[in-house]
Amino acid sequence: METKKRRLSYRLDLLPVIYPFHRRSENKLEEGDLVYYGPTPEYYGIGEVVAIEERYCVVDFRGTGILGIHKDVFLAKYLIPIHQLNLSHLLKER
Repeated sequence: METKKRRLSYRLDLLPVIYPFHRRSENKLEEGDLVYYGPTPEYYGIGEVVAIEERYCVVDFRGTGILGIHKDVFLAKYLIPIHQLNLSHLLKER
């Protein structure tokens, strides 16, 4: 069976690589924030924080990444908020 290369809606390869425990990876997140999971945003895509419980966030990726994941739970320190890095211009299709 052939594997198709999935075409992503956004240019996720343009997002900066930010590794866990980097100073910019520890951000205050709120419900509704757009985030990506660093350091490889193309795998999960861009998601919205839908719930926060202590240090954990539930993120709805809506299948925007290569892996097609819809929801997952992460420690907040692994999520990179798009608005705080002023990256919203990368969300427009090119």
